[in-house]
Amino acid sequence: MDGLLVAKETQKRQWLYPLIRKGKLYHWRSRISYVYLALFFAGPFLRINGQPFLLLDFIDRRFVILGQVFWPQDIFLFVLASLVFFVCIVLFTIAFGRIFCGWICPQTIFMELVFRKIEVWIEGSPAKAKKLDVGPWTKEKVFKKGSKHILFIFISFLISNTFLAYIIGSGSLIRIIIEPINVHWVGFMSIWVFTLVFYLIYSRVREQVCTLFCPYGRLQGVMIDQHTLVVAYDEGRGEPRGKLSKKNQPLRQQKGDCVDCGLCVDVCPTGIDIRKGTQLECINCTACIDVCNEVMIKINRHPNLIGFYSENMIREKEKPSFTGRMMGYGGVIVVMMAVLCYFIFSRGDMDLTILRSAGMLYQEQPGHYISNIYNAEIINKSNSRRRVSIVPADPAIKVKYIQAPGEVNAGASAKTVFFLIIQDKNIKAEKTNVKINLVFNKRIIQTVSTTFVGPSND
Repeated sequence: MDGLLVAKETQKRQWLYPLIRKGKLYHWRSRISYVYLALFFAGPFLRINGQPFLLLDFIDRRFVILGQVFWPQDIFLFVLASLVFFVCIVLFTIAFGRIFCGWICPQTIFMELVFRKIEVWIEGSPAKAKKLDVGPWTKEKVFKKGSKHILFIFISFLISNTFLAYIIGSGSLIRIIIEPINVHWVGFMSIWVFTLVFYLIYSRVREQVCTLFCPYGRLQGVMIDQHTLVVAYDEGRGEPRGKLSKKNQPLRQQKGDCVDCGLCVDVCPTGIDIRKGTQLECINCTACIDVCNEVMIKINRHPNLIGFYSENMIREKEKPSFTGRMMGYGGVIVVMMAVLCYFIFSRGDMDLTILRSAGMLYQEQPGHYISNIYNAEIINKSNSRRRVSIVPADPAIKVKYIQAPGEVNAGASAKTVFFLIIQDKNIKAEKTNVKINLVFNKRIIQTVSTTFVGPSND
């Protein structure tokens, strides 16, 4: 019966009131968050060669990354980039555990370094905030809670607008803002739906995003090993723990460095005790390192009782090392990154594919000419409509269109059917390789080769 009661109690969510202590690592995390927030809110308005810094337009199936425009025709690049991304995640986690979650993840940055700061600024210390929550509804409570949630909604609204700008573009977002609502009611509703989602995440769900919903946290357990650097407690040095007492100094010397102050638990944003070992809920935010170092300095002990350690560094007293498995992953990433960069930078903004009509022989034309019929597809990967033409590299070869390519819309493709016509005296073999240029604005965009079939004059 007692066991059932314990199970029910442990299943019930406990609201967390983490203490904020501003140590060295906290200040580094804050600096990173400032850079991240500046890039996040400015990103939709930044331009590289006239293109957005980042745009994920799922509606028009157009993606812009660092000014490079990608269309569905570039799907192989997305597959390759996804493989590189996931291998990087595995390597990074093997080497450094879940440090991404505590230092770079948008959820942690907004929760701990934006919304949490606002909460502390309005409601005060964790003890005061807890007292306010359990206390009756007074004028002070209504004012503080109302002010906090109004600010939460306002910031969620800003995040929602910025998030939407990454999907529809900053120009479309500005039109939604300045034009009547009935013209853009879908966009207007989307903004408020996203606002509600972000508000609920940062006001109610909070750390449960990391502990319950994030798939990366679940995968962490199968990716780390005894060589992985994680935020860990040096059990050999800290145990047996005990309170610091000046009266029993000889007895204190028989104990470990941990004075069992509990501050490492008080500052944890997910509410775990790092002294119980590596846990799924740990996001490697390093808050426990900062507060423990503060205590160690005060009692004249060496810092980093809690620090970045691997299991072998604690148990076997090993030094950090780059393992063979990490080297293997590193080599794979270098190769994949090189291949990805090659395809990205060698990729043209237009693509021409030509196929000679299957099953058809050559045709004899008046004036001693021979013709072949071809089907071609032209893909426009640029950001503008283009009028293109197909021109043989050899001026002696003529083109006669059955279906001209004309203008090709941005991100679209066009089919064209045409004859290549060659005078029979210029045909020296049954199969002749000919080169065809794709021309735009009198500039050759691409040159492809195809086969011309005709009678041999030898």
